[in-house]
Amino acid sequence: MTTTLRPTEPLQRAADGTRSRRYQVCVNSRPVGVLRLGTSAAFGDAVAVVRDLRVDEGDRRRGRATVAALAAEEVARGWGCRQISTTVPADAEAALRLVEVLGYVPVNRGMRKRLGDTPPPLPAGSRARPMTRDEFDVWEPRAREEYARTWAERGIPADVARAKARRDHEILLPRGLDTESTLISVVEHDGERVGLLWLALREDEAFVFDVEVEADHRGRGHGRTLMRLAESQAVAAGRRLIGLNVFAGNTPAERLYASLGYRTTRHGFHKALL
Repeated sequence: MTTTLRPTEPLQRAADGTRSRRYQVCVNSRPVGVLRLGTSAAFGDAVAVVRDLRVDEGDRRRGRATVAALAAEEVARGWGCRQISTTVPADAEAALRLVEVLGYVPVNRGMRKRLGDTPPPLPAGSRARPMTRDEFDVWEPRAREEYARTWAERGIPADVARAKARRDHEILLPRGLDTESTLISVVEHDGERVGLLWLALREDEAFVFDVEVEADHRGRGHGRTLMRLAESQAVAAGRRLIGLNVFAGNTPAERLYASLGYRTTRHGFHKALL
């Protein structure tokens, strides 16, 4: 039996320039599932995104999804894409096995934690203060470049990674330190600056965009202090859920967040299209 993709709509073009198309997954012309393929709003037409892939219950465990995913790669190559990516919920065991079999590489993971009603205190000797404008002017371009470098290390072309970093900072920090619902803090310990925190207050949760411990002060527990500050600020602002993103390979950060009770909610993967 032959598994193929059958388009169910013309190629779509969104206002942001991204492409997308929906397909039926068919076995000998019989529909057995659906697939939606698009290009990345963050990285442009160079990166394809599998937005949805589902096979009907009665046709699962027969390799249909594997063949459909491989067919999606061929479509993406035809679009001129150099990478293909997807996001998988942490509890979707079958999908996680599939991306591993297909050779997708972990890129990042989303993590969340439910907070209590009491803001956690900072350790003795530690205090937080708002970042100054002079500090922001030094930090922001450096943080943007580091963010771009992190993506470039994961196979994104350097110019595309820099464009994403610039665009993300323009969107997230349109007014710099005066950006609404944004807290950028410096933590000092015994009078010395040891790290900084960038926290955004969304409608129903807080989100940690950056946690940075000064190089000379790493390995001394200040990362945990910064996360305590994030949780304290979130609770004080009335948020009872806090989220963050951690890049694959950042083992110290992954261990820290897990030890603090953060749970993985989704995994991001990508694969080079040769």
